[in-house]
Amino acid sequence: MRSDRSLWSFPLICVTLWSHLSGGVFATSYRRPNIVLILTDDLDIAIGGLSPLNKTKKLIGDAGISFTNAFVASPLCCPSRASILTGKYPHNHHVINNTLEGNCSSKAWQKSEEAHTFPSLLKANAGYQTFFAGKYLNQYGHAEAGGVEHVPPGWNYWVGLEKNSKYYNYTLSVNGKAQKHGADYNKDYLTDVLANMSLDFLQHKSNYQPFFMMVSTPAPHSPWTAAPQYQNSFNSTKAPRDPNFNIHGKDKHWLIRQAKTPMTNSSVQFLDDAFRKRWRTLLSVDDLVEKIVKRLEVRGELDNTYIFFTSDNGYHTGQFSLPLDKRQLYEFDIRVPLMMLVANVDLGPTMLDIAGLDVNKTQMDGMSFLPIMEGKMNSSWRTDILVEYEGEGSNVSDPACPLLGPGVSECFPDCVCEDSYNNTYACVRTVAPSANLQYCEFDDNEVFVEVYNVTADPFQLTNIAKSIDQEILEKMNHRLMMLQSCAGQSCRTPGVYDPRYKFDPRQMFTSHSWRLSRLRQKMK
Repeated sequence: MRSDRSLWSFPLICVTLWSHLSGGVFATSYRRPNIVLILTDDLDIAIGGLSPLNKTKKLIGDAGISFTNAFVASPLCCPSRASILTGKYPHNHHVINNTLEGNCSSKAWQKSEEAHTFPSLLKANAGYQTFFAGKYLNQYGHAEAGGVEHVPPGWNYWVGLEKNSKYYNYTLSVNGKAQKHGADYNKDYLTDVLANMSLDFLQHKSNYQPFFMMVSTPAPHSPWTAAPQYQNSFNSTKAPRDPNFNIHGKDKHWLIRQAKTPMTNSSVQFLDDAFRKRWRTLLSVDDLVEKIVKRLEVRGELDNTYIFFTSDNGYHTGQFSLPLDKRQLYEFDIRVPLMMLVANVDLGPTMLDIAGLDVNKTQMDGMSFLPIMEGKMNSSWRTDILVEYEGEGSNVSDPACPLLGPGVSECFPDCVCEDSYNNTYACVRTVAPSANLQYCEFDDNEVFVEVYNVTADPFQLTNIAKSIDQEILEKMNHRLMMLQSCAGQSCRTPGVYDPRYKFDPRQMFTSHSWRLSRLRQKMK
């Protein structure tokens, strides 16, 4: 289905619904719709990440609904993926980073949240047969968390990658049994292996039950290993030189201010090379999407299948002189291919709604955007979402960068560090007819605040925290504190720029300094 509404005019892909459509109303189906979720790893939207995906844009974007303004609840793999699976913000699922200690695929995660993910509910309560293939959570398969023998509840067919993204020389858990792969392209290239296993599932699944299929590709995450046939693609491509490229973020928090501007020639060359390699890996994702869509079409199942395409977080290459990573509060790291003002906490509720389940009977923080996909513009849809991140850093100094002291991490050879303990922040991202704002507070000694008018300043060059109206600051601060303490339906209340908004001090968290106290303890 194509939409010509101006709100949806940006050429982004994310959700495609394949159904017989007439006047925007879904045709009656003989059974509940099938659902496919294709999740990429570190795919940006702000710096051209969709450009290599021509087949995907044609098969999904052109045939489906394309929206704008989709954000992740946290710009880091494990917390973001936990938000997708649970429909919850990080402060409610308690996955704070990519480590076991940060609750990434830990025993605590398994005992608390894993049994209540939306695939578990689809399987248990809606009769869906479920299939997973690819990267799950970064520490999945760790010996201290049950190894690859652990199969998360909710999956009939499980093909989980041990730990983080790779393309060769990895181990898969195939229904709890280790399957080791080497470096033979024809047998082992992970993106292609995931495509083939997905096709096998479609061929051999039951035809009498609806299915949910989640395919989680390694691309375009490092180590950026392209398939042989694509290794010479995009040889002249460079990272985009947007207005915030190689610019000193002088009015931003200290971690951004420490970046060296201008970047060294070697840093620029490195990030340009990484940019090309990322795009090359996406060509195999494009092939995977084509294979899955074509197989559904051949099987006559395409008309009754919803296909979602998104990423766990964005990425940057040179913005504000940060060489490359994610983890920052800016649009390039928190915006992903998806739709409207939605967060990835909304994916689970939407899929439950598609399956006919009542989201209000769950503890999910997100909202179903199925009515919007059906053309029923919802006047009660939220105008803001929460973004949270808790920084990581070593408690000892980096030997190569002793002057920075302890507490930093992800440092490059020229002592530009991408993360630190006090890179810990929470933001309200507001998109409303009268406002397109981002308001962020840091849990650091400065209690630093960053505010951006994203309409007037799309590249977030100017922090307007000291010049914006004080009343707006206070309202955004109140809203942030409320969202940081929300759970379930209270996360869906009207935002500051919604005419129904009323400030209720009883909703405010009395203190959200617990993270700062803990951070200070770490830094000692």
